[in-house]
Amino acid sequence: MCSLGDGGMIRVIIADDHHIVRQGLRALLERDKRIEVVGEAADGQEAVELAQKLQPDIVILDIAMPRLDGVQATSKIMALDTKTQVIVLSVHNRRKIAQRVLRNGAAGYLLKNAVNEELILAILAARRGEIYLSPEISKSILNNLWSLEQETGSDDLSLQLTAREHEVLKLIVDGYTNNEIGEMLHISPKTVSKHRMNLMTKLGVNDVTGLMRVALKEGLVFLDE
Repeated sequence: MCSLGDGGMIRVIIADDHHIVRQGLRALLERDKRIEVVGEAADGQEAVELAQKLQPDIVILDIAMPRLDGVQATSKIMALDTKTQVIVLSVHNRRKIAQRVLRNGAAGYLLKNAVNEELILAILAARRGEIYLSPEISKSILNNLWSLEQETGSDDLSLQLTAREHEVLKLIVDGYTNNEIGEMLHISPKTVSKHRMNLMTKLGVNDVTGLMRVALKEGLVFLDE
């Protein structure tokens, strides 16, 4: 992970689908004279587009957002040709979810119940090129992350899905039809149907209800918080 350096203001984008949460985070960050909030996004796709346009130092992402969730948005932001780092906020105290976020390149994973105390610390850690994790989950992750990456036959279902399958799965859970998903992802409804069938095969279910149940249980997608 690259360091952001020590000079100048730390430029931040806040992404959360709740306006009141964005305003609260902005107020918290703007109390620190080292930080400048340069933009806000209401969903994951908008966060990716703003990150590409504004090239901030940090993007703060909620884990559960429309269009792209925090895991998917992290992957897309880290694929940009920028030095932007990502910090993800979540209510989920689950090691597998944090592992997915970190595997996609995030510099931090914070539980929302401790954001007020930890967010500035996480931003400063990212500036130094370090990873910051909420203490409640850091021990579990650090004890297991790297060993699990090397295991054969990992039980992490997310590793079995392609990036496109993750996108289709998120939109299925959000209630979109094949035609609507096709329009949003610029693919044909027939291709969406093929992805849907592949997802049901990989997740071991026979219908969309089962697909949604497994996706939510395994933390492959997230309902609005």
